[in-house]
Amino acid sequence: MPSLIWQAFRGIHWRDFLDIILVSYVLYRVLLFLRGTRAEQVARGLVVLIVASFISRWAGLTTVDWILRNFWAVWLMVIIIIFQPELRRALAQLGQSRFLGALLKSEERVVKEIIESVGILAKKRIGALIALERESSVREFIEAGTRIDSEVSAELLNAIFMPNSPLHDGAVIIRERRVAYAGCFLPLSQNTRLSKKLGTRHRAAIGLSEETDALVIVVSEETGEISLAMAGVLTPNLTLEKVEELLNRYGPWTRRESSLLFHKKH
Repeated sequence: MPSLIWQAFRGIHWRDFLDIILVSYVLYRVLLFLRGTRAEQVARGLVVLIVASFISRWAGLTTVDWILRNFWAVWLMVIIIIFQPELRRALAQLGQSRFLGALLKSEERVVKEIIESVGILAKKRIGALIALERESSVREFIEAGTRIDSEVSAELLNAIFMPNSPLHDGAVIIRERRVAYAGCFLPLSQNTRLSKKLGTRHRAAIGLSEETDALVIVVSEETGEISLAMAGVLTPNLTLEKVEELLNRYGPWTRRESSLLFHKKH
């Protein structure tokens, strides 16, 4: 039996599997898009016509087959006319999709938004804790947080860390260029050699960077000083230019270099 299965699939190229997967996905997305719209009824009617076309050809129904064949000769124009509103909406949604948005909004844009937010928070002396997930998962530290799942923007980060915000005491987790969670509680470092002057935010930043390869930015509520924790080491009193340089060099979009750094220090 296994030999028969192998013989059946031996002649199939990997491109055939890829072709099937892509077509299946496209059809699935089309069905999801049509569900609940008036175009769904029209789509069902087209499916009935397709089935009828096969049956008429198989049964030898000459007249029916002739009518359907003439219909399919102009089917593309008919579909464009019938589905014009839906096609326009689909193209608009495609242009605003998360996937294309991620391609158009590069890592430089994400870094710019983070730097803008950190600069404002530091100037106003508003405490903040921003962690950027890299290769090591921080899933176990986000269970108590609130799911956000939004594009990174300075306005959003500032709103989260405002003193009156219910999420301002916790950390923001940035995953795959998006604000994934807010109000997260990070593990405090147990390093006894740390200065006793360090507050909870700084110890939490160091603690997460000790257990994962995350990059953690801290803004001091007392002084407005900007610090960055990486691989268990806290670098204090950073300028915005230096933070931007470190983000561009060791951010999630440079996983290889950041991972090597993390493993060298451990």
